[in-house]
Amino acid sequence: MAQALRPNTAGSLFATDGKTHPLQDSLMAVTLALGLIAFITSFFHSLHLLSSWTGLIGLLVGLYGQWISITTRERFGLILGLGASGVGFFIGMANGGLFG
Repeated sequence: MAQALRPNTAGSLFATDGKTHPLQDSLMAVTLALGLIAFITSFFHSLHLLSSWTGLIGLLVGLYGQWISITTRERFGLILGLGASGVGFFIGMANGGLFG
């Protein structure tokens, strides 16, 4: 129960090792942004190029981020971004694809 007695710092929500991870946090933010763009643009048939490309790039960035992630906070954000990127990518592919 020693971990329950540790004081939490302001930016340490689920960051269990107490260190900063700028690369992993940047990949998480990029994945979330690309996933949000891909998800929102997938609702518009004419934006299938944007949704499919941002979804594909979001999936690739998110997978690399998952590979090098260290904390639960990073993995949680990456999974949300990967899910949104995947939905946007597949709906964009169904509406016309990457080149069409």
